[in-house]
Amino acid sequence: MRFPGGRARCQRRRYFAMPSGDVLVLIDEGGRVVEWGRPAEELFGWSAEQAVGRSVTALLREAATGPDGARRRKRLADAAAVRVEPVLRDASVLWLVRTAEDTARGQDLAMLEAVFAHTPVGLLVLDDGLRVVRMNSALGEVCDPREERAGPVTGRPFAEVCPFEDPEAEATVAQGVMRDGQPVVNRIVRGFRVPAGPRRRTHSASYFPLRDVRGAVSGVVATVVDVTERENATSRLALLDAVRTRVGRRLNVMDVCQELVDAVVPAFADTADVEVIEDVVRGEDPPSAPVHRDVRLRRAASRGRENGPPAGTVRPLAANTPFAQVLSDLRPRLLPLDGDSPWRAADPERADVVERSGAHSLIVVPLALHGQVLGVVSFYRRRQEDSFEQDDVAVASAVCSHAAFCIDHARQFMREWMIASTVQRRLLPQHPVSLDTVEISPLRLAGPEGGGAWFDAIALPGARTALVVGDVAGQGVAAAGTMGLLRTAVHTLAALDLQPDELLARLNDTAARLFTARASLPPMDPLSDEPLTAGCIVAIHDPVNLTCTIARAGLPEPVAVLPDGTTADLSVPPGPPLAGTDNAPFPATTVSLPEGSTLAMGTSVLAEEVLAPSGAFRRLLTDAGARPLPEVRETIAHAFADVPRTREALLLLARTKALPADRVMTCDLPADPEAAPIARAAARHQLSVWGVDEETAFTTELIVSEFVSNAVRYGAPPLRLRLLHDRVLTCEVSDAAASAPQVRHARTVDETGRGLFIIASLADQWGTRYQAIGKTVWAEQPTGEPPPPERIAGDPV
Repeated sequence: MRFPGGRARCQRRRYFAMPSGDVLVLIDEGGRVVEWGRPAEELFGWSAEQAVGRSVTALLREAATGPDGARRRKRLADAAAVRVEPVLRDASVLWLVRTAEDTARGQDLAMLEAVFAHTPVGLLVLDDGLRVVRMNSALGEVCDPREERAGPVTGRPFAEVCPFEDPEAEATVAQGVMRDGQPVVNRIVRGFRVPAGPRRRTHSASYFPLRDVRGAVSGVVATVVDVTERENATSRLALLDAVRTRVGRRLNVMDVCQELVDAVVPAFADTADVEVIEDVVRGEDPPSAPVHRDVRLRRAASRGRENGPPAGTVRPLAANTPFAQVLSDLRPRLLPLDGDSPWRAADPERADVVERSGAHSLIVVPLALHGQVLGVVSFYRRRQEDSFEQDDVAVASAVCSHAAFCIDHARQFMREWMIASTVQRRLLPQHPVSLDTVEISPLRLAGPEGGGAWFDAIALPGARTALVVGDVAGQGVAAAGTMGLLRTAVHTLAALDLQPDELLARLNDTAARLFTARASLPPMDPLSDEPLTAGCIVAIHDPVNLTCTIARAGLPEPVAVLPDGTTADLSVPPGPPLAGTDNAPFPATTVSLPEGSTLAMGTSVLAEEVLAPSGAFRRLLTDAGARPLPEVRETIAHAFADVPRTREALLLLARTKALPADRVMTCDLPADPEAAPIARAAARHQLSVWGVDEETAFTTELIVSEFVSNAVRYGAPPLRLRLLHDRVLTCEVSDAAASAPQVRHARTVDETGRGLFIIASLADQWGTRYQAIGKTVWAEQPTGEPPPPERIAGDPV
């Protein structure tokens, strides 16, 4: 708005001037003067008392035609340009007239009108009571069109015309802007459902404070921008990113399916069902499309549905349904769910579940990879949510493509895992271990990816028992196969009656040869890049001396639980892992274990929690001495039920027993020819006490005579004879010489050299065991009687 004369004339004549930006007059909606500023008094010559309350039209007419009209017209012609702008006061729009800084400022009102008329951004002006003062047409198109709210918008509360799903929340935000004077920018809010539209719109709402001439907040300007497509695209990208991140982390088909439904509900669908072909769950190869009509589907995972069959339910594929069609042509389908759907009659059970769930929109997508069918995924949306669109079908297809790859990967792993588990299970002891002098109870916790842990309890000569725990790093068939080779080597070395340190040294040589063979494989062989790392601990329990000799390679220290319940960490020096680069020895330690002690040995996973002094479950061993071993094992297994594991874990519990004194006979012998008759007489007497049959007694006397004669001739004093009556009858002769007897094949004319050959023919087993000083030559024979029933112990795996 400009008064006559304009700025051009003002530049020619400077008789009257005012500072730009001064307030002249404030006019109400009726055109009457509300305020009259000092610059207006100087310009027109009327005081505020004379001007306030009068019509501005009358004042201007009087200024032009009154007695002082010529003088006032001159002042008006020399005056600067003015601008008129609306302001809010007490829920009313007033017009403020002030001097303009330049000509452009005089165009503000025209620009404001253009913005309100043509901008695609919704604009809404609210007064201090959050009532609508003005709204442009762009916002009017998305405002609530319901009939009960039809009519003029001006003057209505913001919550009544707010085009959002939760108008009260937005009114609270606007009220905060009024209170604090701080703008709120880019609030992403959902709009209400437009009856003619397929889905709700998404808006970006911003709120700015509107200030009066005194700087006080007198209203709020709200802007609303439709960002539906942008937010939909962002949501789809976020969904795909979440699926790629969260699906496929585990290597179990059922777990991967659960990861899928967890990723898409509720971000994409209200309900998601994953059905996998039964053969795929078992690790078998998936069929090619189209699938046979007799194929069976397992409900692998579901989320968002309160009813329907539970996970794991197997059902046949119903013909003439979208699910069967999808598995035939591998094309996803978008279907409305209404009472006229023709497939409902073909699958009434599923139709009933869908009806009760309130779903109104369905996308069915195949799980397929390279033309092979893994299963089908169903995405549902309920009535309170928007229907699926065609763009959603593309998103669902991308999601299922990634899921199919992950499921097939898990299927292949499960197949290998099942083979490896079968191999490992067959390689472990298959029958309950029953020993007279030790009771064992193993705990094996399978890992999610398999492993190569094993245990053994091997009967040794002299009623001794070798307790073995081993662990091969890795997974799958390779780890299970390596475990089988090392376990076989342990059995072979144990038959040589070696001490634990010597046994581990030779086992390390075997593992090193396996490592060399693996390293020489062709580069394309996956095993060529896998390091071979294994650990083993061997403990030999002697029930006569009540000692235990232990050596370990890479595995943790064992723990002994004494009969009184106290625990003791056995200080067994550590040895290097098998097949490692360290050439350090495997030192052995001999400890005393009273009868009834419990020895606990395990792999690293369980050792950290049970065997370590600071382990969370070390307390479970404190009362092991007074409880049956199976009960102790079950307690530990229950404690580990919820502990996450990435590797297989194994714990071996062994309770020691003493060989009764009346089952042992020891006789010291002189180092001269009289030793043989003395030994035969002592053996004959003891065998009579034990009630050994005559044939076994005769054979035993022959063995004793030959062993003692060889010790006198080739050995060194002291000499000792020991007979053990356990499951077998054992004859032992010890001397201080390190030389071992050798079986000779005597010629026909030779008078000697046939003794050991005869013993090898008569005894079930015979051999030589070396000690720190000297050796022991032993032979075993069957006793011809079963062991006492009360001495049989053991615990099945």
